[in-house]
Amino acid sequence: MDPIVLVKALILGIVEGLTEFLPISSTGHLIITEQLLQFNDERAKVFAIFIQLGAILAICWEYRERLLRSIEGIRSEPQQQRFVLNLMVAFMPAAVLGLLFGSFIKAHLFQPIPVALAFVIGGVLILWVERREHRVSVDRVDDMTTLDALKIGFAQALALIPGTSRSGSTIIGGLFFGLSRKAATEFSFFLAIPTLTAAGFYDLWKHRALLSHDDLEIFGVGFIAAFLSAIVAVRGLIRYVANHDFTIFAWYRIAFGILVLVTAWTGWIQWTPD
Repeated sequence: MDPIVLVKALILGIVEGLTEFLPISSTGHLIITEQLLQFNDERAKVFAIFIQLGAILAICWEYRERLLRSIEGIRSEPQQQRFVLNLMVAFMPAAVLGLLFGSFIKAHLFQPIPVALAFVIGGVLILWVERREHRVSVDRVDDMTTLDALKIGFAQALALIPGTSRSGSTIIGGLFFGLSRKAATEFSFFLAIPTLTAAGFYDLWKHRALLSHDDLEIFGVGFIAAFLSAIVAVRGLIRYVANHDFTIFAWYRIAFGILVLVTAWTGWIQWTPD
């Protein structure tokens, strides 16, 4: 295997893991990084789907005790039954809208310039939500109602637009709808499990003809890099939200998006369609 390709796989795995659960859009970062690395052919798109599963495994590992309690108590414990129901309800809007409009979105919006615009718009929305008075009506994930879950599910559906950020939509949507910072962040983590797992396996099945045994090495490198870097990001974010708001991520999004737009406008980087 070409060592240059392995290095690219390592970089993309790290980018995926570090950005998947922060409100800054992993998809947007991957689209831009793939183009900068010139690793954006059809095989690379399958690779980007696959390494998301490494990030999901990190969440399963970090919250393994909580998830095991839910599995063990789903038959008899009302709290665990409600938790699982809330995840299913929150998952549905993005699943349905993704099936209906996913192909159109990928054909027209999976490009660096639309992503950069989504970065800026998303950053402005985060600043707006953070400057509102934040009244907490749901302190813990276990306190959420089905209606709370449905609202966050529709917020997550906004992330079908690349650059918007799935975690950003769910976390900021959770704050807007009255969840505490910790509850909004943790529910975003949990909701990623069914959402990204279903999307990942669905896309892998659709593109199975592109898979090859020759790619196992680069897929393995990307998967492990995404898993390890996601653990670092998740632990860091949980510590961060205990005492901080999300304003820093808003300004990062705005600055990053403007940088991409400026490089496109000046011609410093040729952001051509994939």
